[in-house]
Amino acid sequence: MENLSRRKALTLGVALGIVGAAAPVPAWASAGSAAGTGALTGAGAGAAAGPGPEWIWDEAADPLMARMIDGGHVPAINRAWEKWVNNNDPIPGGLPSDFAAYLAQANHLPSWADQAKLQRAADFNRRRDTYLFMLYGLGSGIMSTVIPREAKSVYWSAGGADMQDRAAKTFTFGYDLSQLGAFKPTGQFVVTANKTRVVHAAVRHLLPQSPHWKAVADESIPISAADILVTFHSLGTYVHQKLLEWRIPYPAADQEAFLHMWQVAIHLLGVPYEHIPKTWAEARAQSQQVLTPILTPSTEGIALAEDLLGLTAQIDLGVTRGFLNEFVRYVLSDQVGDWLGLRRDYAAAALVRTAWPAFILFREGLSPVMPGTFYMFDQFIRAIAMLFLNKGSSGTTTPITIPTGNRAG
Repeated sequence: MENLSRRKALTLGVALGIVGAAAPVPAWASAGSAAGTGALTGAGAGAAAGPGPEWIWDEAADPLMARMIDGGHVPAINRAWEKWVNNNDPIPGGLPSDFAAYLAQANHLPSWADQAKLQRAADFNRRRDTYLFMLYGLGSGIMSTVIPREAKSVYWSAGGADMQDRAAKTFTFGYDLSQLGAFKPTGQFVVTANKTRVVHAAVRHLLPQSPHWKAVADESIPISAADILVTFHSLGTYVHQKLLEWRIPYPAADQEAFLHMWQVAIHLLGVPYEHIPKTWAEARAQSQQVLTPILTPSTEGIALAEDLLGLTAQIDLGVTRGFLNEFVRYVLSDQVGDWLGLRRDYAAAALVRTAWPAFILFREGLSPVMPGTFYMFDQFIRAIAMLFLNKGSSGTTTPITIPTGNRAG
């Protein structure tokens, strides 16, 4: 049975493009992490090695947010920080003193951040934004619904009751990360990441109080550092591998910069430096161990997937729902599509699997032959990108707010 499960995991990993050639390593080995040191997780880790990321939450933000929620300060914080947007904005007034002190301490880049790499990553994001947003939206976004812990935590948190608002806030994170000046003083990502970190801390305090979440969860506290790393692999590692698989021009310097951007991003979310992979090879090996084997459907995830795909009905994708279902199957696998109950459209499936590679070749100047479906695909990926980019054209920011409760039963 164990060998069968492993074969299934490997098959799915190949389909997702996140199984590399590296030999299996213990799940949270971090000899290849960004710091080059670290430990294994769980019972096999020695006391001297320290806890693995499954046993790490956020010792700075978690107790603070428990006090803020229990003390009734959250509404005032949400009002006060609504206009705190740019990285160089002063810490807003009207905040509890200990909360303001925390933000002042946390709202900066780590000392190891490389501005040259971050700038190159920003330029790479600009050049590849349509592919990136499409993969984040239809690939990573739907993959999150078959990551059981993530799906159950999202569904039973306050955000799960309004997926349009939840998706808008997720898009804000992705949009701000992908902006040209994301990490510069006039950018917005450092603030966005720190607001997201605070929201995670609030959810860690609130979700364990939900009887509905407790009834389905296999953890006592959600959103560990391990969970955040799993999410990183469903985003950064997955997208990195798809770009390579599709043979989109992707020089080594761009690859290194893209990884560094994600290293900084997940560190800003509170993941300790020593547990962050330092190379894509290390990231692929870690993903093979901790993401691919856990993918499976859940009642909550199936509902969330339908909600997310339903949001696309609000914009003109230029394609049918059958085409959308088949494209999700193409970028994630038929197994994931079957888990989520995505109805088959075999004509659309044949179109996607034959015309998409030809579209990429022509769009990237690697083939002189324009496929007849070029404009359909071009409209499709641009429309998906607009789910992110409408924030930029509107000039507004989707407010990230701290919850005060959970989803009702």
